[in-house]
Amino acid sequence: MPHDTPLWQLSAADLAQHTRSGAISAEAAVGASVARMRATNPGLNAVVVDMGDDALERARALDKARASGVAPGPLQGLAVTIKINVDQAGQATSNGMDALKDFIAREDAPVVRNLQAAGAVVIGRTNTPELSFRADTDNPLFGRTHNPWGGHISAGGSSGGAGAAVMAGMGALAHGNDIGGSLRFPASATGAVTVKPGLGRVPAWNPSQKAERGMLAQSMSVQGLLVRRAADLHLAMPALIAPDVRDPFHVPLPWRGGPQEGPIRVGYTSETYGFDLHPDVRAALEAARAALQDAGYLVEEITPPAMPELAQTGYRALMTEVACLMQDDIEQMGSPTLRAIFAEYFRQFPPYDALDYQRALARRSQFARDWAMMQQRYPLVLTPFLPHPFFAPGRDAQGAEGVREVLGAALWSYGVNFIGLPAGNLPARLANLGAGPVPIGVQIIGRRWREDMIVDAMIAIEARLGALDSLLWQHMAAQG
Repeated sequence: MPHDTPLWQLSAADLAQHTRSGAISAEAAVGASVARMRATNPGLNAVVVDMGDDALERARALDKARASGVAPGPLQGLAVTIKINVDQAGQATSNGMDALKDFIAREDAPVVRNLQAAGAVVIGRTNTPELSFRADTDNPLFGRTHNPWGGHISAGGSSGGAGAAVMAGMGALAHGNDIGGSLRFPASATGAVTVKPGLGRVPAWNPSQKAERGMLAQSMSVQGLLVRRAADLHLAMPALIAPDVRDPFHVPLPWRGGPQEGPIRVGYTSETYGFDLHPDVRAALEAARAALQDAGYLVEEITPPAMPELAQTGYRALMTEVACLMQDDIEQMGSPTLRAIFAEYFRQFPPYDALDYQRALARRSQFARDWAMMQQRYPLVLTPFLPHPFFAPGRDAQGAEGVREVLGAALWSYGVNFIGLPAGNLPARLANLGAGPVPIGVQIIGRRWREDMIVDAMIAIEARLGALDSLLWQHMAAQG
């Protein structure tokens, strides 16, 4: 480690190597992240509950345990943030809602338990839009989260606080979740790296919940992490996927699957289904394709099956479930902004009647089967994430065109949630469109249970195209 590199700038993998060896104490590592959080968060509003003092106390306890002979965990002393829609004992699971600001959890959700069991230290809780159901992060309870690249670009959502926090250097890891893109939107917005796990991969449950979620919410929503470097996912995801009996549908598979024979084939598409592909997005896709080819992958252009029907069907089905199970909460607890956005969601993705809803759910298996058969040859598929560079703050609140640009164009995002496949997102270009720099993310969809292959491919791309964290910190410093 260069002696002049601030600890908060180290990747999770590099920092864990030093904390596990004892070269750096947990207290020093956590202290650096807490100091960075307190220096940068006032301008970003990414962390809305500062737990820094408790974090330092826990870090000292980890150091004391290590000194007494307790073996360090794989995430020893790594600072992590937790999104405010997940239970953490003694904290409010507010989900961005004023009505839930005093809804205190009595015990930890599985992801919080797993991260802490591996030695990670929670330094704060991150912002989300109301009900975690927007691709932009703003709410009446805590206000707007700002993108560290500048006010010209949204921080994304719904894990917008998580993405802004980890990229600004507030922690080595940031927890988030994703039902239609809520890990990948913030990754694209900030230049972070993430993998949306597949169905059943990470145990999930909120002990504070008063009723079970709808079946599509259960099958489309997953827990994950946002990081700065792709290799950090190989370090941290094995801890996140540890079994928890409270999720009866969790699949207890190891993180690493079996090796692939011969060069790995990657299907490639730049199709955006009626939306114009922006030149900078095309350039990012071409750069990612060339990087994979240079790394020895066989990249072939394909026509992916069942698109865009599977995405459109899936989101309409989800909106049907939302209309049945959540509309009363939206009307009673939501702000005027949220109610207007959902009214537009329902116009663009009109809920099915009862018979068509059952047909839509039945078609899900056919869509998934079509993809499974295609992925026998192409276990990875490189796609756009959005057809255009990331949008400005509040764009989804600007009527029909705003919702269409933000959500309607995101077919490649929510489509994979509907069929339960994993998908990674990483930056492949930094564009400058006049108002300021804008990261351009691309997506890699993986075969079921093979998140590890996605991460390997993202590492290969990052090795050739570079990460954006250092460039961001230089930009932040220049902006004052």
